[in-house]
Amino acid sequence: MIIGERKPLEEVFDRTSSFNKILVLGCETCVAVCLAGGKKEAEETAEAISLHRKKENQPVEVKAESVQRQCEFEFIDEFKDLMNDYDVVLSLACGVGVQTMVDRYPEKIVLPGLNTTFLGYPLEQGVWMENCQACGDCVLDKTHGICPITRCTKSMLNGPCGGSSEGKCEISGDIEIECGWHLIHERLKALGKLDYMEEVEPPKNWSTSFHGGPRKIVREDVKIVRGE
Repeated sequence: MIIGERKPLEEVFDRTSSFNKILVLGCETCVAVCLAGGKKEAEETAEAISLHRKKENQPVEVKAESVQRQCEFEFIDEFKDLMNDYDVVLSLACGVGVQTMVDRYPEKIVLPGLNTTFLGYPLEQGVWMENCQACGDCVLDKTHGICPITRCTKSMLNGPCGGSSEGKCEISGDIEIECGWHLIHERLKALGKLDYMEEVEPPKNWSTSFHGGPRKIVREDVKIVRGE
C-alpha cells in the first residue's frame, strides 16, 4: 500500500494561513490504514488548525471530512458541492489523490497535508517498511518474493556484492540495514532454489520505470466505449 506521513503542523498552519474557510479532506484507503490520512487524522488536523487560529486571533471555519478514495472521480464527485463552500481543500490523501482532485476540479486550490513516502507494508504496529519501488518489471518470481531493487541498498540484480557482514549492508551506519541479497539467499536456500544464485541477470529494462514522463496503462478490454 501507499505509505504517507502527515506534514508538520507548522507547515500546515503556514500553507493555510491565508484562507478563512478550510476543508480538511481525508482518504479512507492506504493512508487511513497507515494512520496518516483517514477521518480521524482529518479531524485531528482540523482541530489543530482551529486551535492555532484561535490562539493567533485569526477567524477560521474549518471542517473535516473523508472520502473513500480520493484517487477516483466517482468518490470525490460526492463532495463537489461541499468543496464549493470552502476556499481551500487540505488533502490528507497521497500525492495521487491530490493530483486527481486538481485534475477533476482545476478551479479549486488543493494543498497536500501529507508527504507520500513509499510503497510498503506494516512491519509491526506503528512501523512501516518499503518493499516495492513500482519499477514495472517485476522479478519477484526469480527471487521468490524478495525485491532486489528495493531490499538491496544498491538495487543490484546480481548479488551479493561482497560488502555485507553478518547479513547487514556495509553502508548501514547507525541504522542496521539488512542485506537484500542475504535475505534472498536465505529464502532460496530454504526453498531448495539456490541454483538461481548462479544465473546472471541481464541489465534491467528501466524504461518500464519512471522514464520519459508519467507512465500509463491502457486496458482496451475494460474500457467503456462512449457514443459520439
